[in-house]
Amino acid sequence: MKTLTNKNVILGVSGSIAAYKAPDIVRRLQDLGAEVRVVLTQSGSQFVTELSLQVTSKNKVHHNLWDKEAELSMGHIELAKWADAILIAPASANTIANLALGKANDLLSSVVLANDCPLLIAPAMNQQMYRADSVQENLNTLIRQQATIIQPESGEQACGDIGEGRLAESVDIAQQVSMLFQSTKLSGKKVLITLGATIEAIDPVRFLSNHSSGKMGSALSDACIEAGAQVTLIHGNIGINLNPKATAISAMSAEQMYQAVMSNIAGQDIFIACAAVSDYCIKNVEKNKIKKLNENLILELTPTKDILKKVCQLTQKPICIGFAAETQNLTENAKNKLKNKGCDAIILNDVSKPDFGFKSDKNEVLFLTTKNSQKIEKNSKQKIARKIIDVLTEKFL
Repeated sequence: MKTLTNKNVILGVSGSIAAYKAPDIVRRLQDLGAEVRVVLTQSGSQFVTELSLQVTSKNKVHHNLWDKEAELSMGHIELAKWADAILIAPASANTIANLALGKANDLLSSVVLANDCPLLIAPAMNQQMYRADSVQENLNTLIRQQATIIQPESGEQACGDIGEGRLAESVDIAQQVSMLFQSTKLSGKKVLITLGATIEAIDPVRFLSNHSSGKMGSALSDACIEAGAQVTLIHGNIGINLNPKATAISAMSAEQMYQAVMSNIAGQDIFIACAAVSDYCIKNVEKNKIKKLNENLILELTPTKDILKKVCQLTQKPICIGFAAETQNLTENAKNKLKNKGCDAIILNDVSKPDFGFKSDKNEVLFLTTKNSQKIEKNSKQKIARKIIDVLTEKFL
């Protein structure tokens, strides 16, 4: 897995001669798997073209805080929500000063203020400017605000001076971004995750199933691996590629998933039941295709095994986290599931809304325990998954 796979990075390009290196920085981030969007300041556009950044990033370049079309959907807020990290490279003395003072006088500074994701700053300026007390004080202010400063290099500069202030090499900048996501929260832990939809055969051609794509479970897998866990995935029908660092086991029916879970649950520290498992299966599966007749067809259904409840009843059970995909009486149904299953937490999501939940790349959930609840606002499933792991480790580890 590339170290920035599934990561969204905003590259802010400000007014420095080193801005001509920005397209190469985009490429180095992409080499590590990142999706990159560029915010180009007015001064930065004097040193590198919008077109070159658009071609390399394969995304629209953002530059205007007052873009009427973008602001219809609060463009700077949407950009901020999209980002997993913001990298400003090159960062001019003026941009550094604006950020240290908390200004929002252009699109880049507004996006930074509207986000709480990691901020990395790669200064690039004349060596005398870089050594100036005001610049160093501004950098120290940003460090106190948890920003990461990518130290400039020393050498000959565009102006002919020799000293510290040259922009760090593109590959080194990209590597420092990737280091942000090398978490150790779940280091040494074993995590078993179920994901996707189960399939219950009616005959050799037809089956009962649901709309689960496996995207949420896959995002949780990535988040656990990022956090240092050893992950086993038991998946039903899915429409996505799984993280190659996880051990993947296919289990298409509810019975197959039950058997796979019970065969692999020993020694697991955490069990996350994210799969949409069928509550019923066909009692008598036809050996041959059922032919259409001009009369009603009655299928007898029988309950499937309750995988989550069975795991929660183990003498040496892991931390058990279930999912509740609901369409009505959301909190009440989720609380009932939490009590009836005997699990440590339920993650509630409303699947009646078309813009998130099943098949969507976005979600909004409520992390519910017997003591309290914590809402995780609508965002990409990758970000939701990381926040779920943050809450899980905080509450149970």
